[in-house]
Amino acid sequence: MVSAADLAGRTFLVTGANSGLGRATVEALAGRGGAVVLASRSEERTRPVLETIRQQYPAADARFLHVDVSDLRSVRRAAESLLHTGQRLDVLVNNAGVAGTRSLSADGFDLTFATNHIGPFLLTSLLLPRLLDAPQGRVVNVSSVAHLRPKAIDWTGLERRDTAKRSGFPEYGVTKLMNVLHAKELTRRLGGTRVTTYALNPGGVASNIWRTLPDLVQRILKLFLLSNEEGARTQVHCATAPELVDVSGRYYEKLHEARCNPLADDATLARELWTRTEAAIAEADRRTT
Repeated sequence: MVSAADLAGRTFLVTGANSGLGRATVEALAGRGGAVVLASRSEERTRPVLETIRQQYPAADARFLHVDVSDLRSVRRAAESLLHTGQRLDVLVNNAGVAGTRSLSADGFDLTFATNHIGPFLLTSLLLPRLLDAPQGRVVNVSSVAHLRPKAIDWTGLERRDTAKRSGFPEYGVTKLMNVLHAKELTRRLGGTRVTTYALNPGGVASNIWRTLPDLVQRILKLFLLSNEEGARTQVHCATAPELVDVSGRYYEKLHEARCNPLADDATLARELWTRTEAAIAEADRRTT
């Protein structure tokens, strides 16, 4: 049985923490004594979550961090703000995500790719120094069973565009494959450190990731999905389980290691993704300076 305060002294940053899986995750972590940083785009929409946590757990250390993970400038400001405080950081949960978009990010990327991969990639890179300082840092990437579908990666998803196109389930699946590749490549690059990485499928969850779909489609879809609390269990497990301290770069679902897309185990593909993502971010930086 988990101790009520077994996470005391540890700090967790969760993106997309104002609703859905993110909200369920920070509430579960705070309930076990962890300090939580609720990273999201809207302080107004995050305030009720903070209030709920503080009411249920009066001693909880819970705070808001403004970040729009689809906006590289916002990601840099958020990372700088957290690093400037000197606050400890033990675990980063890259939870924020979106599906079914037809929009461009502030930097000109397809919004699905910007939100699900490019922004989290940058945020992770910027916060790594603080995670490396932790007794046992962790990076948890929330992927999806959809990552099993792609047979290849269309690299145009990492290119800036002038016109938005519909980004559907195939594109969503590619971004979720990128989440797994990112976690595995991080493990290779962080070998010999105390930071471990994980990717996971939370299951089919009735979360706000479906918010861009028509209302009727959302209502029908959610009839067949898990609750956010059920879906959050695997990411909380990856973020906290003591038995995973010496395990890294694996993919999980339903609290157990699971089979991932064979492409996710391709180290050459993972290195190419890393190089192309860094180049995309650098190009966006040049265009906006």
